[in-house]
Amino acid sequence: MAQKGVQLGQKRCFCSICLNLPREPVTISCGHSYCTNCIKSFWDKEDQKGIHSCPQCRETFLSPVLEKSTTLAVLTDQLKTAALADHCYAGAEDVACDVCTGRKLKAVKSCLFCLTSYCENHLQPHYDSAPFRKHKLVEPSKNAQNNICSRHNEVTKMFCHTDQKSICSRCSVDEHKSHKVVSAAAERTERQRELEVRRETIQQEIQDREKDVELLQQEVEAINQSADKTVEDGEEIFTQLIRLIQKRSSDVKQQIRAQQETEVRRVKEVQEKLEQEITELKREDAELKQLSYTEDHNQFLHNCSSVSALGESPHSSSINIRPLRYFEDVTAAVLELRDKLQNMLRDSWTNISSTATDLNILLSQQEPKSRADFLKYACEITLDPNTAHTKLLLSEGNRKVSFTKQPQLYSSHPDRFTEWNQVLSKESLTGRCYWEVECSRRVYIAVTYRSISRAGGGNDCGFGRNNKSWALYYFKYGCDFLHNNVSTSISGLKSSRVGVYLDHSAGILSFYSICDAMTLLHRVQTTFTRPLYTGLRIYGAENTAKFCKLVETEFTEG
Repeated sequence: MAQKGVQLGQKRCFCSICLNLPREPVTISCGHSYCTNCIKSFWDKEDQKGIHSCPQCRETFLSPVLEKSTTLAVLTDQLKTAALADHCYAGAEDVACDVCTGRKLKAVKSCLFCLTSYCENHLQPHYDSAPFRKHKLVEPSKNAQNNICSRHNEVTKMFCHTDQKSICSRCSVDEHKSHKVVSAAAERTERQRELEVRRETIQQEIQDREKDVELLQQEVEAINQSADKTVEDGEEIFTQLIRLIQKRSSDVKQQIRAQQETEVRRVKEVQEKLEQEITELKREDAELKQLSYTEDHNQFLHNCSSVSALGESPHSSSINIRPLRYFEDVTAAVLELRDKLQNMLRDSWTNISSTATDLNILLSQQEPKSRADFLKYACEITLDPNTAHTKLLLSEGNRKVSFTKQPQLYSSHPDRFTEWNQVLSKESLTGRCYWEVECSRRVYIAVTYRSISRAGGGNDCGFGRNNKSWALYYFKYGCDFLHNNVSTSISGLKSSRVGVYLDHSAGILSFYSICDAMTLLHRVQTTFTRPLYTGLRIYGAENTAKFCKLVETEFTEG
């Protein structure tokens, strides 16, 4: 009820301008009251040549007089005092004084000896009386009763290390007699020390993470700047390409139109000449017709001899009627250019797209350690028949390759290796990939760019013999690593199964011998500029290699 009374008094007494209890309240002649500064500020904004109005009733005044409202000032002070007192009472979330009767005030301290919480008034004996001064005062707590032993109804001043619980002194000589027991204060000191050490560690971790956040923010800014610059440059480059194509289109159009004009003019010249010859022939035909009508024989013979020179046609046709292609060859040439551009754009787009999506923007990820970790990046590999040498037989869903003396009837294809017994995968490799190969006798396991040469027996075609490919040469008693025709001897081979791990964006290529555990054979750190393909080279009869189906629980060859 007191609370409602305070609220009701505030609603009736507040200043209608600032909506608070009035400060230095004054009353104007209409009877309404305001804060002194509020009403003065309100009138200062009016421009009525000395005429002012009441903000509530709008009654106007000429040079009004502000009179201090003594009654309202007293009432305002009472309301403020009541509100302050109301603020001191304990709410639902506060710790209440255990001594107060009726409406309880907020507790300011709790006593661990008395197990009681006190307001400011009831706490005073703990400051004034000597016996109370030995009591331990702490911040107000609702859980003070938790410090009482439920069995002996005593304060728990001891701590049992064995059971990790607080106990009283009687517990320490009773059921905890043989346990390691220390005082609660000593345990607090030790825990406090551990807490400080932990806090120092946490604070150091906070500082480290704040530095990482700052670095990442710098990384974000660098990424945004690089992306914006790349988009801008890309738009300019593509605009230049479009302009170039439009220029070439215009050139072709002009050349066709010029040639069209030349050819049409040439044809029209021939046409005009033929029309002249037709006119001459018609005239001659008319003369001959007239001659044929002559009845006098002698006159006929005389005139006939005079036109005998016209007996032979002055024209022998040089126009051959044959199918003409006109400008269709130009169309065919433009179509050929379009196909070449499409193929080039497709290959280039694969490189651009993979480069854009495989950026290693964040901090480098940790390289896998166990086989289970590697298997998270397992990928299924199949071989491309269009790349296989004719003495290689593909089987088991194009996952296995074997050497055969009988050439296979593969169709002709520009991607096929013509001299080296090699084959490439269908799938391109970007991001993080892992696969395993089961080998027999002599096999090359390689990764390569698709642009590796195919025709001939030169080093530009052989896996590991150029700068476009990296290869592990597996043989019965060991293995070698080859790149750019440089061979490195490797030890540690323990199994016929070889695992290959690729982190394209990080430039990592690793080969492992897979047995009971994974043994690193060789690791490459470089920069890959384009998507990669895995490949196999098989030597001689009875040699095979197969990409394994991978599961986490056990080795399976599928």
